[in-house]
Amino acid sequence: MCRLFGFRSVIPSQVHRSLLAAENALGVQSNQHPDGWGVAFYIDGAPHVTRSPSTALGDALFHRLSGVVASETVLAHVRKATQGDKTVFNCHPFQHGRWVFAHNGDIPRFEDVRAALLELVDQRLRRFVMGDTDSEVVFFVFLSELSRVAGGGQRPELAHAMSALRTTVKRVRELCDGRPGVDKSLLTLMATDGETLVATHGGKELYFSTYKTRCSDREHCPSLSAACEAPSASGVVNHFIVSSEPLQGENVWLPLEPGDIVGVDRRMQVSRTHLDRLPLPVAS
Repeated sequence: MCRLFGFRSVIPSQVHRSLLAAENALGVQSNQHPDGWGVAFYIDGAPHVTRSPSTALGDALFHRLSGVVASETVLAHVRKATQGDKTVFNCHPFQHGRWVFAHNGDIPRFEDVRAALLELVDQRLRRFVMGDTDSEVVFFVFLSELSRVAGGGQRPELAHAMSALRTTVKRVRELCDGRPGVDKSLLTLMATDGETLVATHGGKELYFSTYKTRCSDREHCPSLSAACEAPSASGVVNHFIVSSEPLQGENVWLPLEPGDIVGVDRRMQVSRTHLDRLPLPVAS
């Protein structure tokens, strides 16, 4: 399967260690996930997305990009293909407007249900599906649900994104799971608009971190607070990371359970919930 990485911070931060330098950085993981990579980051609220069907660790562009990216929001992915050919159109993250999205998992026998899944996508959005993957169709199901729950002209809040993600997973499972002789869909998903970031454990492992044992930048960081080096009592944090596996370093990682949804809003308030519950702010 694939590997996911999502990052939000109160200040623009480099993610070179998470993408390349750590022993189990995302680029290193591409040895086992060699079918493409993508990195999305935001500048002045606009997403900048670079994707390639090459193996990340052997791609000079991935190395160059990992060294220069400094942003408040980053979403990255390395791919091990299960659906669709090894082309740039099938690489994650996918983008539409301000939103970018990545998936770790698989809808078995996707071609049997592709047409039915596209019926869950708003008709105005269907023409933007460019590739062959189940992941991209699920992204546009999510965007359709987000538009419905948030309203067309309203900027979505975290509660809207969590609700849309919950409904997306439920609708896809209702359509795709339970078919005789077909395994259950794996729907570990992550999405961001540069301010809100939300993710769900849908059958493939996922972890999150909001603080470190001790910040190596504590002597000169202007945003250092108690929440950087201990659980936040209020749920407001200075950084928020979601990853397919704990990355080596200073961050303290907490596992998500199947069905869990976790997210952070534009005010850096973290919420955690489950597919069957409403979101509540939590101490992280």
